[in-house]
Order: sequence, then C-alpha cells, then structure tokens
Amino acid sequence: MKRYLPLAFTAFALSLQAQEPPQERAQAPAEPRGLVKTSEHAAPGYTLVAPLSSGDTYLVDLAGNSVHEWKSDKPPGHSVFLLENGHLMRAERIDNPLFFGGGQGGRLREFDWDGALVWEYTLSDEKYCAHHDFEVLPNGNVLVIAWELRSAEEAKAAGRKIEGAFWPDCVLEVEPVRPSGGKIVWEWHAFDHLLKDGEAVAHPERIDLNADGAQRAPGSTPEELAKLRKLGYVGDEPPKRRGPGGGGPGGGGPPGISADWLHTNGIDYRADLDLVVLSIHNLSEVWVIDHSTTTAEAASSKGGKRGHGGDLLLRWGNPQTHGAQKYGSRELSAQHDAQWIGDGLAGAGHMLVFNNGGRGDSHQSIVDEVALPVDEASLAKPMDVKLLAELKPCWSYTSEAINASHISGAQRLANGDTLVTNGESGRLVEVDAKGEVVWEWLNPFKGELRMGGGPGGPGGPGGRGPRRGPPGDGPPRDGPQRGAGPRGGPGPGGMGDMQHGLFRCDRYAPDFPGLAQLKVLTGEKR
Repeated sequence: MKRYLPLAFTAFALSLQAQEPPQERAQAPAEPRGLVKTSEHAAPGYTLVAPLSSGDTYLVDLAGNSVHEWKSDKPPGHSVFLLENGHLMRAERIDNPLFFGGGQGGRLREFDWDGALVWEYTLSDEKYCAHHDFEVLPNGNVLVIAWELRSAEEAKAAGRKIEGAFWPDCVLEVEPVRPSGGKIVWEWHAFDHLLKDGEAVAHPERIDLNADGAQRAPGSTPEELAKLRKLGYVGDEPPKRRGPGGGGPGGGGPPGISADWLHTNGIDYRADLDLVVLSIHNLSEVWVIDHSTTTAEAASSKGGKRGHGGDLLLRWGNPQTHGAQKYGSRELSAQHDAQWIGDGLAGAGHMLVFNNGGRGDSHQSIVDEVALPVDEASLAKPMDVKLLAELKPCWSYTSEAINASHISGAQRLANGDTLVTNGESGRLVEVDAKGEVVWEWLNPFKGELRMGGGPGGPGGPGGRGPRRGPPGDGPPRDGPQRGAGPRGGPGPGGMGDMQHGLFRCDRYAPDFPGLAQLKVLTGEKR
C-alpha cells in the first residue's frame, strides 16, 4: 500500500535536503565493472581493449576476462589492432615540442605475440605529428594521419581568417624499415586542395579553409581540456612550447582551438576500389579520396584511376561546409570511426560511423550505416552534391548506453550484429539488427600513465582485422555538451569516472589467423 506524506512535511523535508552540504549528500553507488550481460546470440570471438591512460592492451573473451596482454611504457595514441600474424600494432602518444591536443600520437609500435618489440616508427618532430588512427594496408605498408605545421604566412596566403600558424592534416603511407624506421612512399595533403572564399558552391571537391558549419576541436575550453586529460584522451602539456599557444614558428592559436583545423580522427582503406575514407571531426563530415594516384597526382586535381587527382571524390554529412545546405540538413556531428564494412558482412561495402552529436537538437549519439555512391560510374563524374546532401542512413542505432560526446566507435560483426564502444564510459554494447542488446561489458581496466612516462611495463604484415576490407541541423559551433544519461556513469558530460576510457574496440572472430597462438595455449579447436 502506498503511503503519502502531508504536503507541508514534504516541503520541509525538501528544504532540509537543499541546505545539506554537497559533500555530505549520499552518492549513487558506481555500477560494477566487468560483464554486464551476455547471451548465446553474442558473436563469438575476442575483443581488443586499450585503456587510454594505460600502457597495457588486453584481449578479452565473452565472459569479460583478459586472456592475453601486451605491455608498453606509453598510452595509446590511439588505435590498436591485432594483425593476421598474431602481432599487435599500436599507436602511442609521445611528447612533441610543438603539437599538442586530443588524439595526439607520434609513434607506431609492433609487438609480437609474446610482447617483444619487432618494429618502431616515430613521426613526431617540428613538422609532423601522427595522431588518432592508422590503417595497415594489404601490402604491409601503413597509412598514417598526421598534423603538419603550416606557418602564419602560409595560412594568410591561403586565405585563412584566423591569424597564426595552423595544422592541416595529411595522410602518409609508410613502408616499414625493420626493426626501426620507415620510408614515406605516398602522401596526400589537405593543404593542397584548398579554395578561396566564395568558391565552395562551384568546387565542392576542394576544401573551404573557413567553412561554415565547422566546430572546434575537443579541448577548446579549459574545463573540457581538464576532462579530456582525466579521460586520457589528452596528455599533460609539455613544458616547452614555441610560439603563442603552441602554434610554432610564426605564432598560432592555442592547441585544440585554432591550430587543429580539421581534427581528422579516423581512416580506413577499401582495397577493391583503392579508396580511403577519412572522418573529419571539425567539419562533421566524411571524405573519400583516391589512393590510386601518385604523390604528385595526389597534390593536384588530375590523375589517378578516376582522373580527379587528390581532390575529394565525395563528401557526406554536412552540406553546410560546401554550400549545398539547400539540398539537405546536417547528418553527422563530431563523428568518429568512419569505416568500410568488409566483404561477407551484413551491409558489405557500406560505411559505418559513430555519430557522436547525432541529428537535430537532441545531440544523442547514433551509429549510422550509409550506402555511399562509390561505384566507378559515380566516382568518374563530378561530385553530385544534391545526391549526397539528400542521402540518408540505411540503418541506425541509438540508446542512452552509447551516448558519448567524444571518441567512441562501432564495428560490424560476422553474425550481423554491431559492436558499439562508448569511449567515455568504457562501455561496450553488442546489438543485433533490431537494436536488441545481446552482450554488454563495462571496462574494468585502467591506468595512470601520463605524457612524461609513469608506471607501466617495458616495451619489449597482416590485415587490420575482421571489420575492414572491400566491399536536421547539428549542435552549435562549439560542439555537443551533454550528459550521457543514467547509464553513462557519474560525472559531468557523461565522462564517467574518467579512468576507464577507450578510443574504440574491435572483436576478432575465433577463426581470425592472428588468434592461432591463443588457440594453442587454450587448447581451442582450430
């Protein structure tokens, strides 16, 4: 039987609660970390997990237990992948005298199954700094996203309205030189494909340096930067920095505000078409570029299989950036992890993306699957901005459990399910095509590493993994600011306890070649 208190007593009780010192109020108990839910419908395999503040990488089974670990002395910077030969390829975050911001990397390392370091490549100096993501190509070369320093004079000559040096992104293909080093054999630079004010409508294949609809990179305010440091997404700022705000020679804006212009946070390669897809966070859109070009052709508007050189073959997600908003509204907002769905998987050839800011005014994160027009006939023609602006996702998933303002990702699994990473809270959710949750896990692993080192173990060709291969208006300019709901964990902005963050995670099916040594150790049938 329900009992009701008199209205006057209720008001009195509420007044006492309002006067209670904040530090004395009862805190809601934290949700236990580890396996939350499993079922017979979960896709079999092992999930690769690399906490943002740790040098450790874990291979986790469906029961939520670590079955294998690798150790390094630096946190991720930020992607990690299991290769077909059983090696771990890991981006790592190291100090840089000029570049600093969300997603900072600078080093690639390859460890064998037993944790021995077999290859190392550093791209972190006064000209370039690798960041966020990389892609291992079928020939063993590696595509790396990097910031490159452009001086204040170059920025002004190109028409940039914000004064100072800045960091446009580039893509470098590195041929490994073992055991240490690499040779750059192909490159593409966003700076080679800029246009002047007023030309965006006529030339959507080129990039407006002062595009409408842009937003700032993560860490744009002191408050947000502090949160991202705690999460492990941004390291401790190095003590020495040249130029105002870290812009380098010639000056530049503070890191994460003006210098990091595009904040490209994802890259993936489609071998059958020789195409690269890039996730451009600050413009809330994805770009597709032609990898069949030479480096010289990639710097121009001619050449390559489609004849367009290094110009954008297509762009999708935010028509406002290239003057096509009259045809459609923004579909993406501050997204991450744009990738091609691989052969043999549900939606093969489509693009999957974690849409952090979602659509409309809700700012609710959504996983979107999109069928981009990447057939040869379409790619050979000038970009059809009307078609692209009207293009809608063919499948989407959303819930409070995946709501995340930063980082995060999604992967299509062999059974047709989708594995979603809420990077802020460290929550992994596997959902089927109908959106039903069949497996859920809350990352219990954390670390205490910082940019300058700290506790951690010594750092002592294959494919990227099973997910890769062939076949309304958004939030305001400053980006989405929201809570993650009741399942996002305590703390402002859905950041959880900010100790278990993950950039994103991949699951590897039991028949993945890189798991052969695990099967030998466990006695699992091959």
